[in-house]
Amino acid sequence: MAAPLGRYRQKMPYFEPVILFFLLGALAGFARSDLKIPGVLYESLSIFLLLAIGLKGGVELARYPLGEVALPALAVVLAGAVIPLVAFPILRRIGKLSRADAGSIAAHYGSVSVVTFAVGSTYLARLGNPVEGFMTVFLVLLEFPALVIGVLLARRGEPNTPWRRVMREVFAGKSIVLLLGGLAIGWIAGPEGFVPLDKLFFDLFKGVLAFFLLEMGLVAASRFGDLRRAGLFLVGFATLMPLASAALGLATGTLLGLSVGGTTLLATLYASASYIAAPAAMRIAVPEANPALSIGAALGVTFPFNLMVGIPLYHRLAQFLHAGA
Repeated sequence: MAAPLGRYRQKMPYFEPVILFFLLGALAGFARSDLKIPGVLYESLSIFLLLAIGLKGGVELARYPLGEVALPALAVVLAGAVIPLVAFPILRRIGKLSRADAGSIAAHYGSVSVVTFAVGSTYLARLGNPVEGFMTVFLVLLEFPALVIGVLLARRGEPNTPWRRVMREVFAGKSIVLLLGGLAIGWIAGPEGFVPLDKLFFDLFKGVLAFFLLEMGLVAASRFGDLRRAGLFLVGFATLMPLASAALGLATGTLLGLSVGGTTLLATLYASASYIAAPAAMRIAVPEANPALSIGAALGVTFPFNLMVGIPLYHRLAQFLHAGA
């Protein structure tokens, strides 16, 4: 029996093991298990992941001249700004949502998910697909333009938008501080200088990500009820919008001459939706928006869709585009 089983396992499609931790958390949540990740541990895991992603990006960025990164970064940000501008009229005209809710959801889908980026990175690493080191720069830059656009769309014509508080929430928030700080430390230290710390931040990364995804599964299950009450339109939007955004990422990555891995990761970034930075910013700037709609769509549908279907699909499409180039 061992030989046939071995042949069967070799024929099985690739599946990133950390996703199983997300599925375990989701199943536990739907089963109303008493499984819980302590809040202090959850915060510690998120800090580790954000810092480790920034550090890895900084170490890799040190291998490139900064002038080589500036133009692609500008192109990536400008292309990414299209996403909330497209999402907003769809949410308003087809979904019949209020201006506040449409602007808030558009901001979530124009911004990016750090955890989805991390899963995409581990997926590509296990397949042996190299990725440009400056992809983390794109991650940082894509965090906040969509938030500003979403607020502008939601608040158009209103003079009392608390811009100072919004900008402080965005730029001084945990995500940006840790990503930018890690990026700077890794860049200054360089590949050789960071060797004494790589076992802590790089070797343990996947195990920490697995614990974090277990919690994300529990949270996603808890948001399912909110999303079900929101109606079929939002479920459809949360499934189809990532595909459209990923297509933009695939086209942009190919035109910029990124590798298969880089193109896949850019598509993953565009297809992801923020559920950390965006909710905090929208809570201040657009308090009348219903967070159950935006977080339910981003975390309840788009996040698991990208983990289980999207990332492998974007990789295959990137391979196809590069094969035909």
